[in-house]
Amino acid sequence: MKRKIFDDLVKWKNKSGRMPLIVNGARQVGKSYILQTFGAQEFDNYIIVNLETDKALSEKFEENITPMPIIQYLESAHSQRIIPGKTLVVFDEIQGCERALTSLKYFCEQAPEYHIVAAGSLLGVAINRKKYSFPVGKVDEMNMYPLDFEEFLGAMGKENFATSIREHYASNEPLDVHAMAIDFYNKYLIVGGMPAAVKEFITTNSFVAVADIQNRILNEYIADMSKYAEPSTSIKIRACYESIPAQLAKENHKFQYNVVQKGGSSTIFGESIEWLKYAGVVLKCQKTTQGTMPIKVYVDLSDFKLYSSDVGMLVMQSGMGAQAILSPLETDSPFMGAIAENYVAQVFAANLIPLLYWKNDNTAEVDFVIQKGVDVIPIEVKSGVRVRSKSLGIFMEKYKCHYGIRISKKNFGFENGIKSVPLYAVFCI
Repeated sequence: MKRKIFDDLVKWKNKSGRMPLIVNGARQVGKSYILQTFGAQEFDNYIIVNLETDKALSEKFEENITPMPIIQYLESAHSQRIIPGKTLVVFDEIQGCERALTSLKYFCEQAPEYHIVAAGSLLGVAINRKKYSFPVGKVDEMNMYPLDFEEFLGAMGKENFATSIREHYASNEPLDVHAMAIDFYNKYLIVGGMPAAVKEFITTNSFVAVADIQNRILNEYIADMSKYAEPSTSIKIRACYESIPAQLAKENHKFQYNVVQKGGSSTIFGESIEWLKYAGVVLKCQKTTQGTMPIKVYVDLSDFKLYSSDVGMLVMQSGMGAQAILSPLETDSPFMGAIAENYVAQVFAANLIPLLYWKNDNTAEVDFVIQKGVDVIPIEVKSGVRVRSKSLGIFMEKYKCHYGIRISKKNFGFENGIKSVPLYAVFCI
């Protein structure tokens, strides 16, 4: 599967002033696979070690974290020369060895000629700092997410669709294969972007088989919650995570602690939510109180929504039937709107667009607000072709926006200051 992060890895390889790289991301988003591909295609040879399972190497790090003893050990253990500029060294699941994470500082300072990449779930990497310090300022970092819809089209052999979609996004002209593109979008909602789930769908064309893969990933997430948190905290983390479908099923999608537990509060569950965010399994969308740039400075930290990092996982957790999503008829289920919002949040996150929404003191609410240059752009998300809403107009009039975006199942167009963007074209934004 072609992943967009590959081009970023190549840029890192070739840049001057390169530092050791940390690739962050939730479990099962494809970090190990992409780094193996990177090593095979861009280097003469590569060595990948798993620091959760390679206890001998972990013990070596406990003895010495300076570069040369580690390089010499790896050469002996793998019977390979490690040549600067020609060999890629990957420390996978680096959260399994804190001393290895600290060693990246010394690779940066004492052996910058080597290409060193560390990969790990944000479980532990960002939070589980018990003894040793994070190498701040001594590493480059990248975040990896599940496949977005454009990458999904590529995996399905439909790169030409993605090209046409980008062209029509730019021109606002209707897309001839709109119905076919919507069909792929509907399938993506069920399959999601976890590489194992996408691969299973390509192989079997079975949504039932995909759900089995998603359940396995869910069980791995839950196991990690127990592994990387204290028992009392892991229970709260799991409760918060399992509440996401119920949170999004409400008319008001704002995260409410009492949905997790009666009498719940930020004091009880705040740490658990941050854990989930840093683990990469949820996406946090903050409320902004103003529609003027820079919108980030007007964030209300106490008001937010939580989305699943993968829409397919959300659909599986919620029990939403595949037939309801694939039906050509618009469903009356309000949860379809939540699924569409989650999908947009996932695509924005993968394309590094900050997640913000706006709500006034009354009832007007805009699903997402983004800033492009000096323009603040309100974005409304609809799951079907019925697109009537007052909130977008209220925001645009209040903040004198040049244009707004309405995402729905309608084809491309531009009318009355509203750019119509089909749900399958969100990656173009």
